[in-house]
Amino acid sequence: MVKNAFISIISQEENRGSVEFQVVSFTNKIRRLTSHLEFHRKDYLSQRGLRKILGKRQRLLSYLAKKNKVRYKELISQLDIRESKTR
Repeated sequence: MVKNAFISIISQEENRGSVEFQVVSFTNKIRRLTSHLEFHRKDYLSQRGLRKILGKRQRLLSYLAKKNKVRYKELISQLDIRESKTR
């Protein structure tokens, strides 16, 4: 997969505190939890954790969109995630 190759490249190169790295790591966790919840539908604690991680990622993405729109657009296109709704 192209997405996984991109994720591994970012994790090796970039600063672990950068917004992009944090969003990528949250995306990995989200995908892992989503596949877990497909098999364990009643695992409510994991559902809560998933919602918390989704919120953290959303806050980071909105911060990045405010600070640098080009990096934001590039990141969401490479990770294949939807653009956030504007309020």
